[in-house]
Amino acid sequence: RIVRRLSSSSVHFRGVLSLKWISHVVLLSLSLLYSSLAQSPAPFSPLFISTLELMERMAWGQAGVQTLPWYVVGSQVLGVACIVMTGVWMGHYGGGYAWDGSRLQFNVHPLCMVMGLVFLYGDGVLVYRVFRNESKRSVKILHALIHMMALVISIVGLVAVFDYHNKNNFSNMQSLHSWCGMLTFVLFFLQWLLGLSFFLFPWASATMRTWYLPLHAFFGLVLLATSVATSLMGITEVIFSSRPPNPGAEALANILGLLLVCFVVLVGYLATKEEFRRPPNPEEEALSVHFNTLNEGSDPSSP
Repeated sequence: RIVRRLSSSSVHFRGVLSLKWISHVVLLSLSLLYSSLAQSPAPFSPLFISTLELMERMAWGQAGVQTLPWYVVGSQVLGVACIVMTGVWMGHYGGGYAWDGSRLQFNVHPLCMVMGLVFLYGDGVLVYRVFRNESKRSVKILHALIHMMALVISIVGLVAVFDYHNKNNFSNMQSLHSWCGMLTFVLFFLQWLLGLSFFLFPWASATMRTWYLPLHAFFGLVLLATSVATSLMGITEVIFSSRPPNPGAEALANILGLLLVCFVVLVGYLATKEEFRRPPNPEEEALSVHFNTLNEGSDPSSP
């Protein structure tokens, strides 16, 4: 019996070894075949390369894009919470809203600036992360429209505070908050105009667009951070100037400031994380290269 068991075990062991060797040989043969197809101009090379691109995209999606919706939802929850808290702060603790030159008109300013230069600004940045498979031109139009809405709402907020100051004989542009806010608004407006001229209605060459694109993205995030920093300055000014002090309003304002910081950090994370970038579209890139070649001749590069 012992001899029979040993003999059957040896046969099973040899069978397992043979299967392992066969699998190793098959894998080695497939790898050599794939490498030869990739390096040679055989008719099957495009098929193999397309398979590699598909596998790369699948790996890209499994790596980080699965968590993207959760981050986006988190950013929207934070942004809406900031707007609601600003509305409650100015509407409940501040007495409400009006357009009659009174203190109630000033309350329009914080609400519009948080809604425009923070929330809508951040959402305009995120459209390139949310709409990953739509056409690039459609996403550009949406990006420009959201930022145009942010500009319009911000203008309403600026007119409200300047009109309030003028009707009550208050000086304009005295504080650091007002200087930083005006600088941020002007630069944001210039950034929007440059984005339209470079990318949506491109008059610049492909080389100039390629050069300006990283600057546009960088300064967009810088201005968003500056908007939040300016909002924090304004929150501090309102708290210190409120008489008599209101602990409930002060606590709400401080929580609002923390949520604004969390919002800009999350938007910056989504905008800069490599796994969340819009995947390349070979068809759009080919059309872009063809269009640039026809219009520029010697410069076929695309942004």
